[in-house]
Amino acid sequence: MTYGINLLSMIPVREAPNDKAEMVNQLLFGEVFQVEKIQGNWAYIASAFDNYKGWIDKKQMVGIGETEYTRLSSEDIYVSTDISQIVQNKSADELIPVVAGSSLPKPDKDMNFVMAGRDFSYEGPAGDLINVKLAKQIPAIADMFKGAPYMWGGRSIYGLDCSGYTQIVFKIAGYRIKRDASEQAGEGETVDFISNAKPGDLLFFDNEEGNITHVGIFIGSHKIIHAHGKVRVDNIDHQGIYNRDAREYSHKLRLIKRMV
Repeated sequence: MTYGINLLSMIPVREAPNDKAEMVNQLLFGEVFQVEKIQGNWAYIASAFDNYKGWIDKKQMVGIGETEYTRLSSEDIYVSTDISQIVQNKSADELIPVVAGSSLPKPDKDMNFVMAGRDFSYEGPAGDLINVKLAKQIPAIADMFKGAPYMWGGRSIYGLDCSGYTQIVFKIAGYRIKRDASEQAGEGETVDFISNAKPGDLLFFDNEEGNITHVGIFIGSHKIIHAHGKVRVDNIDHQGIYNRDAREYSHKLRLIKRMV
């Protein structure tokens, strides 16, 4: 088995091994993965964070050994909490923009760390993904992304889809959840009524066929924050999301889950 790491701001993960294929996900800086197969200039990978699979350009990956893969996927992982910050690659004299939710090994007191044989430094705030849980701050973390544009497959302030948004918010808060809304709906504990929902609960919505197609975060006071065109706040009741701009219901409520 081959292992790799992303040392760029973000890498698109595609449905098929070509540049024109649909982007289904993104790897953020510091996220590691297993390489399951190689096809030409493309690698089929499984992300260590959520086991999400897809194709990335081989030129954008950096290989690492199994020991480092294990260390960077499970031990003392920190998460950048600023919407945007800079990591300095001292080994290459490069500055790398990193977005909220990027992964960092535990730095020393001067915020230095090593990955893939390279020396890095980071000066921004970071949360401890392993040991610190910020359940009560989930609504505040979610609010940091308000106004970010919707983009299918995205996981950053520069563009994200509904489940990429919820996953990154929970990652910053110190929790691992799955990538897609349909997968997230299978996690956590069911809350029976919207009147029993608490801030930080996930709300799921289905289509006419009964398939989960959308997810957002309950923030209290009959409000939901979700990625729909952009990250926005709308009213929520037992029927679903009421879009204040369109003056109509945009999504039908199917399920409420308490993840933390």
